Amino acid sequence: MIPLAPRPGAASLAGMDWFAPVNAYCERTGPDYWSEPVNAVTNAAFLVAAFVMARRLRGQGLPLAWALVAVLAAIGVGSFLFHTHANRLTGLMDVLPILGFILLYIFAATRDFLGVRPWLAGLAVLAFFPYAAAVFPVFARIPGLAVSAGYWPIPLLILLYAVALRRRAPDTARGMAIGAGILTVSLVFRSLDQAVCDAWPLGTHFLWHILNALMLGWMIEVYRRHHGHERGNGARIVLNISPETNQRGRP
Repeated sequence: MIPLAPRPGAASLAGMDWFAPVNAYCERTGPDYWSEPVNAVTNAAFLVAAFVMARRLRGQGLPLAWALVAVLAAIGVGSFLFHTHANRLTGLMDVLPILGFILLYIFAATRDFLGVRPWLAGLAVLAFFPYAAAVFPVFARIPGLAVSAGYWPIPLLILLYAVALRRRAPDTARGMAIGAGILTVSLVFRSLDQAVCDAWPLGTHFLWHILNALMLGWMIEVYRRHHGHERGNGARIVLNISPETNQRGRP
């Protein structure tokens, strides 16, 4: 096992060695490019999810959904680079697209699911940072969850949106709750990686990739279905307000 790199706060950004090797997962046993073959290859799941959702979005507009698909593909590329090169620089390439997806989805869900103005959706995006800072220490103190404490605020936030939408858009709320459930299972596997390392040298991080790709693709699908449902309601409203016709078909 190669030594773990110093903690991010140990040195200034200017003096940090961005190419220092990182050994954070059970499967990695050295600095070699293919030291994490399963963790690396399973990032294809993100690309598959992005491809599937791109096909499902054809002809539907929804520029924010297309942006989410692009970020989903970027997550797969960034994570692949991290699990092959495994240094601090590629670590940033791994986490920044994930953060980008979270922030973009908060904006989309707040604006389109809750029906608020774009500037209020922008404030919701900014509010994510103090929310995460407040919730992170709680999960960091829970045994077994601390290793993924930075991620656990996300399924909680998704569930909060699901509760807020349960009357306004019950189908969307149900989809959000399913997404939170998939992410919770995914985080369990992410958290177990080092704990099971002695008994299972492959680790469980690769299951985080597969389930996380499924979850992110599903969240885009929830967004797509919500807009399809809204369009359907709009068409029914138009029909309902049309002038009534008599039996001969005249107004």
